[in-house]
Amino acid sequence: MTARRLAGAGLTALLALAGAAHAQTAEGGHPEIRAQISPVRSTILSAEIPGAISELTVREGERFTEGQKLAALDCRLHKARLDKALAQQDQARKTYNVQARLDKLGSNSALEFQTAAAQLAVAEAEVAMNRTIATYCVITAPFAGRVVELKARAHQYVGEGHELMEILDDRELEVELAVPSTWLQWLRQGTAFTLRLDETGKEYAATIGRTGARIDPVSQTIKVFGTVTGGGVPELIAGMSGTAVFAPLH
Repeated sequence: MTARRLAGAGLTALLALAGAAHAQTAEGGHPEIRAQISPVRSTILSAEIPGAISELTVREGERFTEGQKLAALDCRLHKARLDKALAQQDQARKTYNVQARLDKLGSNSALEFQTAAAQLAVAEAEVAMNRTIATYCVITAPFAGRVVELKARAHQYVGEGHELMEILDDRELEVELAVPSTWLQWLRQGTAFTLRLDETGKEYAATIGRTGARIDPVSQTIKVFGTVTGGGVPELIAGMSGTAVFAPLH
């Protein structure tokens, strides 16, 4: 059998297994599928400039508020560059003011005045650039949440783009499912289901909120997202998993 035929046979077998699994979920009239709790907002914070980490204010698992300082880099060099740029800006502004007065009196050339204006503009741009870089010295929380994992340590030197920590918003969680694409025949926004979580041993009422934008052609599944009804449930943690059970099909 050729490699192409082997690959085709493997794909056919995979699809057959997937179809069998989907059929089992509907046995007894109660469609069910594995599901997990996922955060609506999560991200990995990285260093925007190179430098040594001078401070880490949080540990793994700790909570933080929006705008809270999470880490800081040693920015003495960047602050020195900003001070230098400010001094050059002050000098350029004084030169420009002198040339402006001379221009009104007609005591200088147009080129001298234009050169002074251009030099002031360059100095102001340098200040703006270095001031922006200085703001990268402190990493603040883009939203309230918890620290999932620290990917760097205090006093460690990191380069631009180096990952510092992974964070998530644990106040807003959703249920993530990968359901058979054939379920789209009856699954709609607002469809109710029961979520049985392995970690808590409890059942929670939930509803479908939205469906994914693309069907996986290999597994013939599509991502679906739901929410636990009745407001926030403090005991839910991102990563919990269980089974989503839907009402019997008629």
